[in-house]
Amino acid sequence: MKELNIGLIGYGFMGRAHSNAFRKVGNFFDLEYQPVLKAVCGRDVEKVKGFAAKWGYESFETDWRRLLAREDIDLVDIACPNDMHKEIAIAAAKAGKMILCEKPLSMNGPEGVKMVQAVEKAGVPNMVWYNYRRVPAVALAKQLIDEGRLGRIFHYRAKFLQDWTISEDLPQGGAGLWRLDVKVAGSGVTGDLLAHCIDTAIWLNGSFETVTAMTETFIKRRKHNLTGKVEKVGIDDACAFLARFQNGSLATFESTRYARGHKALNTFEINGEHASIAWDLHDLHRLQYFDHRDEGRVRGWRSIHVTDGDQPYMGKWWVPGLQIGYEHSFVHQVADFLEGVAKGKPASPTFRDALETQYVCDAVLKSARTHRWEKVARAIK
Repeated sequence: MKELNIGLIGYGFMGRAHSNAFRKVGNFFDLEYQPVLKAVCGRDVEKVKGFAAKWGYESFETDWRRLLAREDIDLVDIACPNDMHKEIAIAAAKAGKMILCEKPLSMNGPEGVKMVQAVEKAGVPNMVWYNYRRVPAVALAKQLIDEGRLGRIFHYRAKFLQDWTISEDLPQGGAGLWRLDVKVAGSGVTGDLLAHCIDTAIWLNGSFETVTAMTETFIKRRKHNLTGKVEKVGIDDACAFLARFQNGSLATFESTRYARGHKALNTFEINGEHASIAWDLHDLHRLQYFDHRDEGRVRGWRSIHVTDGDQPYMGKWWVPGLQIGYEHSFVHQVADFLEGVAKGKPASPTFRDALETQYVCDAVLKSARTHRWEKVARAIK
């Protein structure tokens, strides 16, 4: 087994999720490469030192440039706010590092193009953390679609609902609330939540053709944690859009942080000529499936409990009937990435794959401004 030295940049929520995946993957997957938690980087020396000790990193840095300059780092994991993705990724590519990057890929499409060009010029393995592809029930949905069980796809509908920003007293900006600062996040729920739904949709149903969208910022001004001043809010609190896919299917997408009672309601449903499937993050180990070809007197929605060894990823875990959770999707993503490195084949979504999602986000935000249908840009050559 070969060691692969990890350098993590960022120690927030995603830093924890990624670190857990690096620590666990070798216990459950037989891989040629074993991740070694070599260094973590963050600006607050006390916090990054504590994170390193808690998660088992051998060392820490307070400047990401020093991390990239280290010869003992093989892979750079970018788990910091969106406005830093481009600069770090391009520098890491030039340094010859493998790169994992948190979603969304970038602040916008033009930034994403430069990131794609950098990693492809350097020839370094790369991937973006769209982890919901690795939920076993979602992976099973992909298998059923690719097998043609649904037939021609007519409809795709998805939503991602939260309720944590409703209070007018909630400030914007700073370490914990950078997602509400447009200069750091790039957008609101479109890039933070709908990007997940869009990536999953592209993976399951193919490329988007056109979109028409509306967005709203319900609380227009909030105090900024860094300046102490009440400033304009630039992110979208809610977004809803219609879409046409290249395969001719129609779609609806909705996301908001103003849906009381929902902390992370992430769902999709796909309707085809023969069958339909549906998935809900709150019951993530189950896939709902309806097949019109079943005998009429027993035809109906079935709930598939995705825990058996012949279902995606599950043969690596427990005995049938014992489910796994959200954190395991990150373990699966690391396993697929490391397997790709060993075989010399990229694991999706690569930077180039994630750029397609970025283009959809750009078109959605543009449509909300123009109040017109907008065509989604095609990927760079």
